[in-house]
Amino acid sequence: MPPTRTETLQSFSRLLDVMDELRIKCPWDRKQTNESLRANTIEETYELSDAILKDDAGEIKKELGDLLLHIVFYAKIGEEKGDFEIKSVIDSICEKLIFRHPHVFGDTTAGDSKKVEQNWEQLKLKEKDGNKTVLDGVPPSLPSLIKAYRIQDKARNAGFDWDVKEQVWDKVQEELDEFKHEIARMNPDGMEEEFGDLFFSLINAARLYQINPDNALERTNQKFIRRFNHMEQQTRLKGRQLKDMTLAEMDQIWNEAKRSPAD
Repeated sequence: MPPTRTETLQSFSRLLDVMDELRIKCPWDRKQTNESLRANTIEETYELSDAILKDDAGEIKKELGDLLLHIVFYAKIGEEKGDFEIKSVIDSICEKLIFRHPHVFGDTTAGDSKKVEQNWEQLKLKEKDGNKTVLDGVPPSLPSLIKAYRIQDKARNAGFDWDVKEQVWDKVQEELDEFKHEIARMNPDGMEEEFGDLFFSLINAARLYQINPDNALERTNQKFIRRFNHMEQQTRLKGRQLKDMTLAEMDQIWNEAKRSPAD
């Protein structure tokens, strides 16, 4: 059976006690700052992402623990500097969640998740320290593919979207034609710009068809890695190297990899 709320709070309290001890007694933990932790936090986030993509419950639990440690670590540093502490971090997110869910904690009604998302964006604009514009909430440092998806999703919540999703394919074709035009002109700057537009329109299509483009691309990455590793392994078994093989020979092994049960 799951732990009681009291047991859960005891575990969280224990983590806070451990963090207090580390900051006092461990030379490495004592010297850490927000800046020194930042790169590790990004790495831990990606490790959690990998575990989620693998649907590995054990790894997800482990990586969530690593991220929770980082949250407690930043809060401890904030407390030492007199800026904030873990209690105010928790209180702040509770207040935000209550404010942004008036259909749960207030009198507003929201019949479906789409309406909830639209309300969410509008409420963020009303918060005292909230976003001043709809797109303010998109972090500049997000990877470009994820950023494009979030930009489009936020624009949708503000009502800026296609009337019917099938219309996006005309836009994709338009951007493809413009990209080909710049290729014909051999204009590097124009090619890059139009390829960006084409990529943006394809991400938009993914969003409209409820496909996460980052997940989709990562699936393809992993598929390519499996097939390429197979091709490389089979080539070595033949006592040869890839660079010495013809494209037709490599393609034959590649097609064998495609027929593998793993794919």
